[in-house]
Amino acid sequence: MIILKYPLILASKSPRRQQLLRDAGMEFTIQTIPIKESYPKDLEVSQVPVYLARKKAEALMPLAKDKIIISADTIVALGPRILGKPGSQEEAQRMLQDLSAKSHMVYSGVCIAINKELTTFVEATEVTFKNLQQSEIDYYVQHYAPLDKAGAYGIQEWIGLIGIDKISGSYFNVVGLPVCRLYTTLRDLDLISL
Repeated sequence: MIILKYPLILASKSPRRQQLLRDAGMEFTIQTIPIKESYPKDLEVSQVPVYLARKKAEALMPLAKDKIIISADTIVALGPRILGKPGSQEEAQRMLQDLSAKSHMVYSGVCIAINKELTTFVEATEVTFKNLQQSEIDYYVQHYAPLDKAGAYGIQEWIGLIGIDKISGSYFNVVGLPVCRLYTTLRDLDLISL
């Protein structure tokens, strides 16, 4: 296990983020405070997840003295359009049809908070889908859980295995947490000792 200088709180209920942090050798507890996931409409698309990650960390800061808080938010963007979590299977199918045979961006914003100090960053990954057949989209939507994922897909699931032609950038960023950048930032902030 990696030794952190303070106890670590992960401000996320995402099982994927939790697993990635465990795989990186970090011990943590999970604590979240619900926030309204709204943001200024004139905010640049790539800065939306940073803004939301910061809001999540700030909500916890009064309760977490001398603890490291890590919060994150991931969005899928097709040009200027943000594809959130679909509200229905039909909306998930439409999103996947929109992503088919195109490249899109996945942005993860991360906030590291300790006492009153905040450090934020955004990681960007370009993902390109092959031309998805309607039967492939239908199969994925019916047999997996696209409704809890931004852009209606999980790269680590079946649709990612058979449908993603290429990615440019961090794979783990698309899963939901850019672990390499997070680790490096924690190290540079002198919060890790090996």
